[in-house]
Amino acid sequence: MPTDKQKLGEFGENLVAKTCTCPKCKRTRTLKKLPPNFKCADLICDFCGYLAQVKTMRAKDTDKLPMRILGAAWGPQKERMDAAIYFPLYLVLSEKDGSGAAIYYLPSDLQTPDLFQPRKPLSENARRAGWQGFIYEISAIQSHFVRLAKLEIL
Repeated sequence: MPTDKQKLGEFGENLVAKTCTCPKCKRTRTLKKLPPNFKCADLICDFCGYLAQVKTMRAKDTDKLPMRILGAAWGPQKERMDAAIYFPLYLVLSEKDGSGAAIYYLPSDLQTPDLFQPRKPLSENARRAGWQGFIYEISAIQSHFVRLAKLEIL
C-alpha cells in the first residue's frame, strides 16, 4: 500500500508525463515513468532517451518556489555529481486542497554542487540505519527555474 508521499510523488510524475513535452527532442507524450526506485531519475523519453527527476510537494502558493526540497539518497547523487552528471529537475507544486498545481523546470546545465546538501545519516536505531538523504537548496537558484504550466485539477 503506497504512502501519502508516494501517492503525491506518483501524481507529480504522471502530471509531468501527461503535460510536458520532452525538452530535448520536443516530442509530446514521449515522457514515460521509470520503475519505482530507479536511482536519480523518474522519467525517460521513449524516443530520445532523455532522463529527468521529478519532485512533488504540497504548497499553499504554487506561484512561490520553496526554499528547500527533500531529495532522495545522497550516495547515488554524490556519485553522479562526482562524474559531472546532473539530471534535469521538474518540480511539481500541488495546492494543499488538490485543486491545482504548477510545474517548474530546472535544466541540468544550470545545476551546481551547491544545490545538493547532504543530510545527516539516519541513527543506528532507525529502520534504515545509516541511510543518508540530501536536500535541494532551492533558495540559491530560484531564478533558474522556469514555470512550464499552472493547472487546475478537477
